[in-house]
Amino acid sequence: MEAGKITATKTGSGTGLEGGGQEGQSHMGEIKAGIHRRLLERLNLSNLETVSREDAIEAIREVIQEILHEERTHLALNLQERERLASEILDEIFGLGPLEPLMKDPGVSDILVNTFKDIWIEREGKLYRTDIRFQNDKHLLQVIDRIVSGVGRRIDDSSPMVDARLPDSSRVNAIIPPLAVDGPHVSIRRFKLDVLSGEDLLAKDTLTQGMLDLLAGIVKARLNVLISGGTGAGKTTLLNVLSSEIPPDERIVTIEDSAELQLRQPHVVRLESRPPNIEGKGEVSVRSLVINSLRMRPDRIIVGEVRGPEAVDMLQAMNTGHDGSLTTLHANSPRDALNRLGTMVAMANLNLPDRAIRQQIVGGLDLVIQLSRLSDGTRKIVSISEVTGSEGDVIAMQDIFVFERKGLGKDGQVLGRFKPTGVRPKFSETLKAWGIELDGGTFLDLAKSRGRRSRQAGKQ
Repeated sequence: MEAGKITATKTGSGTGLEGGGQEGQSHMGEIKAGIHRRLLERLNLSNLETVSREDAIEAIREVIQEILHEERTHLALNLQERERLASEILDEIFGLGPLEPLMKDPGVSDILVNTFKDIWIEREGKLYRTDIRFQNDKHLLQVIDRIVSGVGRRIDDSSPMVDARLPDSSRVNAIIPPLAVDGPHVSIRRFKLDVLSGEDLLAKDTLTQGMLDLLAGIVKARLNVLISGGTGAGKTTLLNVLSSEIPPDERIVTIEDSAELQLRQPHVVRLESRPPNIEGKGEVSVRSLVINSLRMRPDRIIVGEVRGPEAVDMLQAMNTGHDGSLTTLHANSPRDALNRLGTMVAMANLNLPDRAIRQQIVGGLDLVIQLSRLSDGTRKIVSISEVTGSEGDVIAMQDIFVFERKGLGKDGQVLGRFKPTGVRPKFSETLKAWGIELDGGTFLDLAKSRGRRSRQAGKQ
């Protein structure tokens, strides 16, 4: 293919690189910046939609060679640097520009663009500032516009913030001036293709084998589970792990704002809400999907996250035969999670008295799993709590497992241990009825028992 098919007429040859350039790496950076700018000026981007990526790559490389000879810099860049330059241009055309290398890094879980020159990433639960930057606000806005226009959305002064989903299902939130005072901001929550297993969580010390066995039994016995935690605590990851225990012969309906769940069962119906279009029409809420899912003959309903009035429909489903349902919620403790759930039910404007709301929660929910991202970046299940009933105006709960913090190590690592509380849950009879037999020591604090026996032996 000829380069001219995707290039415009040549512009002037000056790039401001001739003479007076700095030595070493600084000079090389100027050369690359000049070629980068010239190449973008010369490319006819509108024609790229009609050619394949392979043809575009070939044409771009030809143009790079032309510009190198025109600027007499072809001797300044080696083959590896020329290939890197071509890759950067392709990222500008087909990808997210400077962010594309981060999107290809499997170790990056979040990309946070505070301004065009201040970009952070999260890796293994910790934030790091990068040396990556956009050219200016206009460059960043171009990438943002490319993201949102690809999903039929827009972002401008009249609609200065937007949520979107990339083709790989990563979630993107963008907000621009006048709401963002210092310039456009972008937050990308990466979508990992590799689904973690229970063994992976054990390796990461997110829980113990006894806790994993208990949670697997809970799912198989069709108990209703609420996973609670803050942003980035690992709620969706745990939801994926728990859902893997659902038998393959069951029909599962998943409902999400942004499709992230990765179920491996053969009979899964995936539903995703839809925001309003540019005219403000066409919205389909999570609540509408929950209501509709009840007519789809589901064996289980999984709501990726409850955030509003859909909570009442989720609880009604749990109370009317759709056992084994799973969902997540943003909260900092099991008690906060139940309080938030009650508030969301009230948002449905059904004028339910507080007592009726508590009855819905107690009747529908069996378990609250609390996740937390600790100060050292690790994610742990800090409690597994059973909903046991109501006592007056309070929903009664009892902890089955807790994470007991002991302090910090020299390297900032959080020290502690997972500890059974010694309480045998009421749902243990349900597990037994389903033929699920757990180890006799699952609910016992064996470390505490060994210490007690050791002290008794010392006295003798």
